[in-house]
Amino acid sequence: MASTTHRPEIGCPVEQLDTPALCIDLDTMEANIRKMAELCRRHEKHWRPHCKGHKTPAIAHRQIDAGAIGLTCAKLGEAEVMAEAGITDLLVANQIVGPTKLHRLVELRRRDADPIVAVDHPDQVAALGDAAQQAGVDLRAMVEVDLGLQRAGVPPGQQAVDLAVQIAERPSLRLAGIMGYEGHLLTVPDAEQKRREIMHCMDLLAETRERIERAGLPCPIVSAGGTGSWKYTVHAEAVTELQAGGLIFMDAFYRHVCQVDEFDFALKLLTTVVSRPAADRAVIDAGHKSQHITLHPPIFLDHESLEITQLSAEHATLRVGPADRELRIGDRLELIPGYGDFTSFLHNEFYAIRGGKLEAVWPLAARGRLQ
Repeated sequence: MASTTHRPEIGCPVEQLDTPALCIDLDTMEANIRKMAELCRRHEKHWRPHCKGHKTPAIAHRQIDAGAIGLTCAKLGEAEVMAEAGITDLLVANQIVGPTKLHRLVELRRRDADPIVAVDHPDQVAALGDAAQQAGVDLRAMVEVDLGLQRAGVPPGQQAVDLAVQIAERPSLRLAGIMGYEGHLLTVPDAEQKRREIMHCMDLLAETRERIERAGLPCPIVSAGGTGSWKYTVHAEAVTELQAGGLIFMDAFYRHVCQVDEFDFALKLLTTVVSRPAADRAVIDAGHKSQHITLHPPIFLDHESLEITQLSAEHATLRVGPADRELRIGDRLELIPGYGDFTSFLHNEFYAIRGGKLEAVWPLAARGRLQ
């Protein structure tokens, strides 16, 4: 049976795109990428951006071309997709557990990729070491340090040193360094308090690295820094690389909750008004399956009086203020997503826009790669 998927023609005006459509303003995204790469160079940090928000090799290659040394991946499946696209320096900022994943990991290593895997327990180290040895490959492992998020990770200090020693003792493993995520501090409202607490976390990483080195072990990488905290972590002397990736798109959460204002909005959700049941109410064609609003509501460009009051599967109900009472069925609206990471994975493809015209359609190749 022939596919009925509608494919817009490259070069068509953005007004001809069917909706909902998740669009990238290419000029803005590329400027954000260049700016972050330059900031990292200026502060003598490497940039290893997280790809969990875009999941798209075409975007990853733009980051590498601008100066990123590699990528951070949330899952092994993302790393496999990026390796297939020719990107080999990949940090899987997650624990790899179970024989199936370990087999996939060593196969990834055999394909000339050089992945780094986060570990926080001796059992993981033993399993990684055994799998690598049996496969005749070597693997890089990184100790994840819990900086207060209380998710994964060992406490800073001696427990991290002990785990580093166990990695180093495995002939098939290489100790790549340490990583930590200060994610519990991204939304601290007072800027000075936020800076102080984040820098304390970076001090914990620095002290842990020093203890590892005093134990006679190398610690070449100290990885940290998300989009909501990059402006502080970039000043931490011990940090060697930043993982901040969401800033290439930006969104309402990063701008208004995390106080990130150095980058411009590049990701936009194009929608259509499909119903005007009352003067103060409108309905658009982008519901739960198209956008995520829990962390922060979206920003309506050029329509400040509009507010989402309810999401259903395929629709969003809007409160319409007096300034937008002329809104009509068929009108198009542009939304800045409330949180880009939780919006992009709902879509199969990005529409790459330059100068108001469609330049490319990029599949989210790592979408659904949860394993």
